[in-house]
Amino acid sequence: MRIDGRTKTAGVIGWPVEHSLSPAMHNAAYESLELDWVYLPLPVPDQGALMRVVSAARVLPFVGFNVTMPYKQAMLELCDEVAMFAQMAGAVNTVHCVDGRLIGYNTDGRGLLESLAEEVGFSPEGRRIVIVGTGGAAGAAMVGFVLGKAAHLTIAGRDAEKAERMLARMDNYLRGVQVQSLRLGAGAEETIRNADLIVNATSLGMKPDDDSPFPVEWLSGNQVVCDMTYACAETALLAGAARVGAKTMGGLGMLVAQGALAIDIWMESAQVRAPRDVMRTAAEEALQVIRGHGGDCT
Repeated sequence: MRIDGRTKTAGVIGWPVEHSLSPAMHNAAYESLELDWVYLPLPVPDQGALMRVVSAARVLPFVGFNVTMPYKQAMLELCDEVAMFAQMAGAVNTVHCVDGRLIGYNTDGRGLLESLAEEVGFSPEGRRIVIVGTGGAAGAAMVGFVLGKAAHLTIAGRDAEKAERMLARMDNYLRGVQVQSLRLGAGAEETIRNADLIVNATSLGMKPDDDSPFPVEWLSGNQVVCDMTYACAETALLAGAARVGAKTMGGLGMLVAQGALAIDIWMESAQVRAPRDVMRTAAEEALQVIRGHGGDCT
């Protein structure tokens, strides 16, 4: 990789970002595409620093940047324009820098749909789906499944008020999709048992000793179970799902797909797509290095 005065910058802002796989997979993609871009981790410790980084991105040669925890929701208010998917999700994870303007997108939901289709052959159309969690990741997944024409969608979480706010954002976009929210607990058992797909969009699973967000005894072999975390080789939820014969999928494919979709946006080309296979290999290699150095699943 050669860096000179013509090189454009991209990166990921968040806190922390030292274990992010995005630099490895993005830089591998740029090299494959022969783009004169470089992707950097950009640690942003607080809101004040976030404002300064965003201001700098308007004037420096940034092609764009990604946004991770805890700033996806805050970026909504800092963009000059926000695409419909991001408005629906209530979070921005990708920003395109265009002539000093910041245009916000959310590629998480589309990335999830892409990885489900690729890895386990799942399409949401006409299916019953449960999303566990009420944060930004859950909101993005909800958008993807509504646009993917799910038949019935349940948001299950500890915070019933947040779940209701998520659903309220979708009122004008449901197009026949039936939705409900419920508190995650014993009352959620029947809904989870009857689901075609269960998605864990909580932080449970990011550490090796994390429990499943609900009893794995509720799962069966005719379901698909997705855990949006990816750093652990196998979470308690996915291990339990595998024991009963369910199809399982971790979050690495979604990470790759959402990053590839960000590159697609930045390139502004209808003919060229980011190389998902190259990015997946780079992400897997970087993850193995982290694990080899004794890093945990965060």
